[in-house]
Amino acid sequence: MSELRVENVCYRYKNASRLALNNVSCAFRPGTVSAVVGPSGSGKTTLLSILAGLDRPEGGRVLLGGDDLAGMDLDAYRRGSVSVIFQAFQLFPLLTVLENVCYPMELSGVPVKAARERARTLLESVGIGEEKLRRFPANLSGGEQQRVAIARALATGAGVLLADEPTGNLDGENSRNVVELLTRLAHEEGYCVIIVTHDPAIARASDVVFDMDDGVLRQAG
Repeated sequence: MSELRVENVCYRYKNASRLALNNVSCAFRPGTVSAVVGPSGSGKTTLLSILAGLDRPEGGRVLLGGDDLAGMDLDAYRRGSVSVIFQAFQLFPLLTVLENVCYPMELSGVPVKAARERARTLLESVGIGEEKLRRFPANLSGGEQQRVAIARALATGAGVLLADEPTGNLDGENSRNVVELLTRLAHEEGYCVIIVTHDPAIARASDVVFDMDDGVLRQAG
């Protein structure tokens, strides 16, 4: 697992008068859960997009394990190095639970049989049993859908998990379960977990907390 680092990153949306990210520098380390908190419009989601390689910074660098994203194939980076877990789950509604988790592996050329075996193992690891593998996402609870989304993120083999408000659509119990799962993945399996959130419970459970305000990022003391 590699460290993901940003150095003096700036970003401005087209026709905007101010920077959405203003000289942002920080490091996100393997084996830790990092939370990025701040009000709406502060730049949190913009930072997540930069980290995911969906947008390129106007200035500064993003480094994975010392390698600059500017010189990388960003499609390959998103397929194999980082995975994004979304608030709205983003599962394919017409694919079963098992098929959803197989999808990124098959897209990368993993044989169908091997992908299905790996998907079963991943789903079991996040608490989704055999009896639910043939269900469609609409037939699962919100908490179960988020667990499937996490299993799908793990299926890519990425060492960096970027979570965008992962508990935003969940009740209290399911929120706690998802936070515990992400924490376990970081602490026991060495993933670099980065969570953009408004949820104070996630901030309390995180190893490192960064405050974002008006495009400026500071590590919370």
